[in-house]
Amino acid sequence: MLILRRTTNLKTAILRCLSTSSAPVENRKLLVVGGGSGGCTMAAKFGKHFNKGEIFIVEPSDTHYYQPLFTLVGGGIKKLADCGKPMKSVLPDTAKWIKDSVTEFNPQRNSVTVSRGDEITYDFMIVATGLQLNYDKIPGLVEALNVPNTGVCSNYSYKYVNRTYEILKQFKSGNAIFTYPNSPVKCPGAPQKICYIAEDFFTRNGIRDKVNITYNTSLPVLFGVKKYADALWKVVEKRNINVNLRCNLVEVKHKEKVAVFQNLDVPEQLTEMEYSMLHVTPPMSTPDSLKKCTDLVNDLGFVNVNKDTLQHFKYPNVFAIGDCSATPNSKTAASVAAQSNIVYENMKAVMENQPLKGKYNGYASCPLVTGYGKCILAEFDYDLNPLETFPISQDKEMWLMYTMKKDFMPPLYWHLMLNGKWNGPGAVRDLLHFNFSK
Repeated sequence: MLILRRTTNLKTAILRCLSTSSAPVENRKLLVVGGGSGGCTMAAKFGKHFNKGEIFIVEPSDTHYYQPLFTLVGGGIKKLADCGKPMKSVLPDTAKWIKDSVTEFNPQRNSVTVSRGDEITYDFMIVATGLQLNYDKIPGLVEALNVPNTGVCSNYSYKYVNRTYEILKQFKSGNAIFTYPNSPVKCPGAPQKICYIAEDFFTRNGIRDKVNITYNTSLPVLFGVKKYADALWKVVEKRNINVNLRCNLVEVKHKEKVAVFQNLDVPEQLTEMEYSMLHVTPPMSTPDSLKKCTDLVNDLGFVNVNKDTLQHFKYPNVFAIGDCSATPNSKTAASVAAQSNIVYENMKAVMENQPLKGKYNGYASCPLVTGYGKCILAEFDYDLNPLETFPISQDKEMWLMYTMKKDFMPPLYWHLMLNGKWNGPGAVRDLLHFNFSK
């Protein structure tokens, strides 16, 4: 059995996992840790190579959320109900769902331990835990998010995303502040997307002249890719949005409606800013259980995989996909799609004792919604060079890109990506750029 009580049959499991036998793939066990975008996609892709019940997914959540839509929920464009489906409905029938959390990784024993105490062994493991939201790392923030009428909101959690639109509708005048933390984040464009949507909302409701809008980011740039950063600077200048670089939120005093920011270039310099609305992007990290397994992760807590092959440097039977991996790409759902076929091809090669041929180029996509009906579709690679799908320059605000983000990408996600049938737009890009300069 794959699931063991404590250490029962552990010796047998270790010997089996260390074997160099070229046994058929169907006779081996695949463990997927995480039932998010990467976990569901990989389980679906490998489903045809395993007998029923030989793929195990560890995931504690009852609901699977398509998180890229949270920005639109915060802007009143979509409903939270549009973003989620029961977890059971998105997991492949060939997989066994273990509704629990991993509390300990033991790659040297080819096993993990879950919260109820069971040890789960594997022949191959895909780590797809994503990132955890560390709201508690900012003093005063959790209380501010759970008390009515504080003006504090956050699109990053299903618990709080509805607060954003409620605050927008109640807003009359004052300072609206939007933050980007001093940590890696999922979907790095999202913290400023809601800033642009809010500005458009205030304009449409005739109160723009009563609002002072500020975007405080810990980054030294507005956006990592110069082509799109240049376009976004034009947007903020045209719409009179204040941008403060290297400015990190360190405390929320919700009773006084004051946010405290640190100048990261001069750490002892703290600035208090009054707000009527404060949208917070929380600091993020990999889950604590993963961070403490130093055999698996780097110094920052991310799974230590080769950025090209996505295979672990020390454990060849372990791969990682998505936000929890140490690959230096922007952490987006589009990245997961592009990585999925690389992980699939390379892990299958390991299973069959073949050389690894798949190579991930760092592709990421960020639909930068700049208002109602407007979007800049940023696409780029590891080197932060544009890698655009369409044979037009995508650094313009376009209705077409907005429609894709709002109406096309969600069904693509639910019906193709989570079923293992979408590997990103590479093939579409090649087709559209035939006889065009890339």
